[in-house]
Amino acid sequence: MDDFSFHLQGHDGKARTGVISTPRGEIRTPAFMPVGTAATVKAMMPESVASTGADILLGNTYHLMLRPTAERINALGGLHRFMNWDKPILTDSGGFQVMSLADLRKLTEKGVTFKSHIDGSKHEITPERSMEIQALLGSDIVMCFDECPALPADRARIAQSMRLSMRWAQCSRDAFGDRPGHALFGIQQGGLEEDFRAESAEALREIGFEGYAVGGLAVGEGQEAMFTCLDFAADQLPEDKPRYLMGVGKPDDIVGAVARGIDMMDCVLPSRSGRTGQVFTRMGVLNIKNARHQNDPRPLDENCGCPACQNYSRAYLHHVFRSQEIISSMLLTWHNLQYYQDLMADMRTAIGLGRFASWQVAFHEGRAQGDVEPL
Repeated sequence: MDDFSFHLQGHDGKARTGVISTPRGEIRTPAFMPVGTAATVKAMMPESVASTGADILLGNTYHLMLRPTAERINALGGLHRFMNWDKPILTDSGGFQVMSLADLRKLTEKGVTFKSHIDGSKHEITPERSMEIQALLGSDIVMCFDECPALPADRARIAQSMRLSMRWAQCSRDAFGDRPGHALFGIQQGGLEEDFRAESAEALREIGFEGYAVGGLAVGEGQEAMFTCLDFAADQLPEDKPRYLMGVGKPDDIVGAVARGIDMMDCVLPSRSGRTGQVFTRMGVLNIKNARHQNDPRPLDENCGCPACQNYSRAYLHHVFRSQEIISSMLLTWHNLQYYQDLMADMRTAIGLGRFASWQVAFHEGRAQGDVEPL
């Protein structure tokens, strides 16, 4: 297989299930992408991540261009070989991280100059340089370079930013070139404004991409505002291409996004939470550091097949977390990633059977009745 394609297999309301085909393998949608910021999903071996059911990982352009550099990774055989991951990889453009540097960056029509958070060295990212970096890494799915303004912002600022991102989208498309088997995704911007989102979507359609992302959400606007935006934003994007909601999120964020027509998501939450003792289960969220777990022989989740649940008690996991043992981060992260992949598999099945609405009700009822703890 030398091409990139997307096949929609079924709908249930707005929820969709399908398959993205790439030369490195298939991505079942809805898909959750674990985040390997610096060419590693923290506390996990690549084969362990794959065992949870993950079809694709996300790598971070900003961090990798600074250390160890895209040129070094390319010389060592590309990102897949470098990190020992033979399935697809999506890389973000670096735009979000650069924009969050605030006082350390300068924005122009051409791109962004910024100082490294590592050593203060000066760098520049333009749409053309972002495409070059992601090509050096060997990404299967490449993201356009864009600007993502923090919310809230006034309409004038949002419009200015969105239109700059659309100009950069054209530059990214031109610089991406002809790369069979690789895909370039455009990123819709426009804040929470329906008319700006529609203008952005139309501009991206005219340029033409292999997939489309909803950008500029999960930046502090809250779930209700995000869902209100997704109610129209996803529908503005092409029906026959993958739709990717960037940087989301909590389990109920993910379920709500899928219900609104989103196919792909990513977030650091399952791995970051694992390192801080926050555990996701079908019945709610556990905080393993709480004293109530110190004598509990039960697994985290009796219905989970991950090694943490199959081989260890809550009491043991409480002990190793409190003792700051490295195995705590390993086991809790593994469990959280397994939970997220099981969640995606359950949604794919429910959509395929035409039972997504009833499954969604059961999901929320289970969590409402569950053992949610203070963090």
